Amino acid sequence: MKTAITEMFGIKYPIICGAMMWLSKPKLCAAVSNAGGMGNLTAGNYATEDEFRNAIRETRELTKNPFMVNVTILPSVHITPEHHKMYLRVCAEEKVAGLEISGTPLDKAVGREFIDILKKAGIKLFHKVGSVRHAVHAEKIGYDGIYAAGIEEGGHPLDDDVTTMLLTPRVVEAVKIPVVTVGGIADGRTMAAALALGAQGVMMATRFVATKECEVHDNIKQELIRRQEFETTLICKSIGLQGRAIKNKVVAEVLALEAKGCGLEELIPLISGKKVKEAWEMGNVEDAPMMMGQSVGLVKDIPTCKDLIERMVTEAKADIKRVTNLVKA
Repeated sequence: MKTAITEMFGIKYPIICGAMMWLSKPKLCAAVSNAGGMGNLTAGNYATEDEFRNAIRETRELTKNPFMVNVTILPSVHITPEHHKMYLRVCAEEKVAGLEISGTPLDKAVGREFIDILKKAGIKLFHKVGSVRHAVHAEKIGYDGIYAAGIEEGGHPLDDDVTTMLLTPRVVEAVKIPVVTVGGIADGRTMAAALALGAQGVMMATRFVATKECEVHDNIKQELIRRQEFETTLICKSIGLQGRAIKNKVVAEVLALEAKGCGLEELIPLISGKKVKEAWEMGNVEDAPMMMGQSVGLVKDIPTCKDLIERMVTEAKADIKRVTNLVKA
């Protein structure tokens, strides 16, 4: 497959792994890149400069192929504005292939000078957005591409609540830089649909959790297989930090507190990163918010990243051919 994304990074397939706190680490990142896609190393996993720099170098020992680094700029208890600047500086010094920025855009969060520094280092900048207006702003200030993230996605979709089916073509027609579809992507059919909507690639996270290389307890992977597309919900809307998670005991408690008008202070004990990390490691599927997208309904097995990506591409090509034949008929 040749698209603007494969050409930009010199990769085989336009399939990118999304950022996942505690999960997007060197092993998974390298596995995706080695399979011909684009791996993701999530900066927020690392508390110090040495830890972060070592993670980049460890990933490079595991793959010679390019990978993305995610820097999420959202309110956080442990990740400070100084962390954001450190992550960006280290990425520039290490000359990573690409940066996925989520949340506040770089010019508003750390200043336009960081955009110049990163671009001078040869780093391709992508911003994950949920609206046309944010995509237009990203292009205006110098980003190289857009992740158009529909409300279906796990993590923190924009509270505009626009679906992937509408957001992708709207962003594609609004900007001249490449667009990657995010939200609801998990197989070849959804990949083919994204390409038909004008995307130059797809990004998925939930699907990559259920792979052999993802370092998460097997209970979590099996839970993804059991869950259906209607078994996710939006939490933390009342505190301006909307997130999509699989329905479980803790999520029900969060929603109950929000209904009572409770704020961040009351919610933190339920949604803290430490609590999530413990759940991932111990396999306690009811004990923390599992930030997953509606694409969980398409998760049926636990393949290697290589098998998953190659299967997706084969399916996508078959679906594109099938639709082309319908038109010919």
